Amino acid sequence: MSEAMATPDLTDPLLMSVLKRQLHNAGGWISFDRFMAMALYTPGLGYYANQLRKFGTTPASGSDFVTAPEMSPWFGRTLAHSVREALTVTDTHEVWEFGAGTGALALQLLDTLGDALTRYTIVDLSGSLRARQQQTLQAHEGKVRWVSELPKKFSGVLVGNELLDAMPVQLLVRHKGQWLERGVVAQDDPQAPFQWEDRPTDLRPPWPIEGEHDYLTEIHPQAEAFIRTLADRLQQGAVFLIDYGFPEREYYHPQRHMGTVMCHHLHRADGNPLVHVGAKDITAHVNFTGIAMAAQEAGMQVLGYTSQAHFLINSGLLPPLAEASLAERAMAQKLITEHEMGELFKVIALGVGEPWEPMGFVQGDRSHAL
Repeated sequence: MSEAMATPDLTDPLLMSVLKRQLHNAGGWISFDRFMAMALYTPGLGYYANQLRKFGTTPASGSDFVTAPEMSPWFGRTLAHSVREALTVTDTHEVWEFGAGTGALALQLLDTLGDALTRYTIVDLSGSLRARQQQTLQAHEGKVRWVSELPKKFSGVLVGNELLDAMPVQLLVRHKGQWLERGVVAQDDPQAPFQWEDRPTDLRPPWPIEGEHDYLTEIHPQAEAFIRTLADRLQQGAVFLIDYGFPEREYYHPQRHMGTVMCHHLHRADGNPLVHVGAKDITAHVNFTGIAMAAQEAGMQVLGYTSQAHFLINSGLLPPLAEASLAERAMAQKLITEHEMGELFKVIALGVGEPWEPMGFVQGDRSHAL
């Protein structure tokens, strides 16, 4: 029995009304990136804008997923070494974090960086998450500020952990040799109020898909536009982005024919973003080649690209763990183990001005594979 058939749809009636009104105004069909943006970011109603708990280690807490900073404080403590180096090399004194979640990563960075940091700026659209962050970061209230958007010009080290995967994507489907864009329409079914509809398109994936079989995938214009915005506005500094994804040739592998869009609710994953809209997360893996190319075309340098495991080990994760408790070491191990987060998650570093080699990429850099 499907999820939609097994339980009533959990979409907030107000969000349902917003979505259906947008569909009506658009002639009955909207592209998936528009649907995903409304599902996640509609003020007060979307997943990242409502009051539902998102982050936590177990479903018993009412949370949907756990990120690295909640899993182990050694994630932020180790990342801080690379951030400190970047602050020094770029002669900047401010960290900018996008989508700070619970504030756990901010706390770990602030505690570790100390006087190397004069200000920590969080860019977050979620009022409920901002309130949680303010509570978490009370000890550093003199250094932390919140803004709803980037200024026209800024300097510093920007950090984004699991930021790009939450940016809306467009869906492309090849059916019987023809490329179509997959969008969303409404239907009169309270348990499944939305359904897919494909329309012909001139859009194509950036990498040729071998074979003639049917194929579903994503393109990432919003994430790439975000990178171009950073390149336009960052005057001095560096960018560290940590997320799950692949270089282009792996992303568009012929065998990855079902795409990468996934939803998370109560620590369970499913592939249907059209039910329980606003009550669960919607994500897609990152095409890191597209991110790197967008950066370079906009004038930024790709300073490094590697797995999370290599980045954290290079940044000094292991030596302090010798003094940690067994429980701490076990959780930190999940950050670098191949079948946990170590290989699926990648780190890309971008910079402006003269290139330099950050410590996180001294061994195992895979920039050549992008």
